[in-house]
Amino acid sequence: MIITVDCRHINSSGGIETYFKGLLPFLLSSGAAIFLLGDKEKIIQISDNSSAEVIHCKIKPFSLRDTFAFPKSILKKINSGDIFYTPYFNIPNGIKVPVYSTIHDIIFLDIPNLVTKPGFWMRLYFYRRAARLSKAIFTVSEFSKLRINYFLGDTLNIINASNAVNVPFQKELKNIKEKEKTVIFMGNIKKHKGLNILIDAFIQCRKEGLKYKLVIIGSQKKFRSRDKKTAKRLNMLKEHEVSFSGYINDDEKWKLLAQSTLLVQPSLYEGFGYPPLEAMLLGTKALISDIKVFKEVYSDFPVVFFQSGSSKDLHDKLHQILSDRDQQFLHLNDTLIKKYTFEKTASVILKELKSNKDTP
Repeated sequence: MIITVDCRHINSSGGIETYFKGLLPFLLSSGAAIFLLGDKEKIIQISDNSSAEVIHCKIKPFSLRDTFAFPKSILKKINSGDIFYTPYFNIPNGIKVPVYSTIHDIIFLDIPNLVTKPGFWMRLYFYRRAARLSKAIFTVSEFSKLRINYFLGDTLNIINASNAVNVPFQKELKNIKEKEKTVIFMGNIKKHKGLNILIDAFIQCRKEGLKYKLVIIGSQKKFRSRDKKTAKRLNMLKEHEVSFSGYINDDEKWKLLAQSTLLVQPSLYEGFGYPPLEAMLLGTKALISDIKVFKEVYSDFPVVFFQSGSSKDLHDKLHQILSDRDQQFLHLNDTLIKKYTFEKTASVILKELKSNKDTP
């Protein structure tokens, strides 16, 4: 069996990149022959697997050429294989082998005001196109599965191949001896991320004497946002209250997470939401909203839930946690550590691909 894997999302932002980079090593070691579609230079940077053949392609996913006029020479190579798999829902025009795609969430249909009307209709077109062309669609939670079925059809073959994270929890970060007085937020400044709710609650805790600092992981200049109100508030806050980490690599991010007292994820909507998992694997507590997907994903974990959208309830829970003078490292048992792994995710995907009746 030959699987063509679309690698053009190597440098995508957020969860798509995390998901793909976590999966790729297990796909490459599966025993199947692999074609890697994408920019050869970028693929070499993340994969030293000499047995995988690279199909060089610099055409952007979702572009007009990708959707309507994909090069015949590349299509010929893809169609010489048995399966095409993309970790997102872009599908080049002209593929004749069975297609398997991934829809992480359906947020732009659930919350249409996040984008302009043209942006909404464009996304709806690509969602529907993926549903029509895919033999199966992978997603990252039962919540997302239900929402995809609701919007795109309840007869679709939707398979939950859960998200996961790769963190060096096995190293135990032995140089970190105690927690620092920092609270972490990970995510873009978009309304559904709930950052404005966190700011309200955090500033109130500061006024009540809790001398903690809120650190937003990322660079303020590069944060994408249509939530202008929250962006303006952040510019007005003093640096000793709220700051951005700036660009940091994975090792620096993990160290910052491990050193911090608490991660807060106040999201109003997610497809999975992996930052709380990263934090807990690194020994840091997580305070998260009680949205449906978080109740599903983290029901067995020692998280603290607050009422979604309520800055008062978030304040109360935040104050209670930060008032504890003896902040301890969180320790997960082996069952929880191994609950979400990319090895498991890859096995779900590979099982479905190998069950394809059209492949030898």
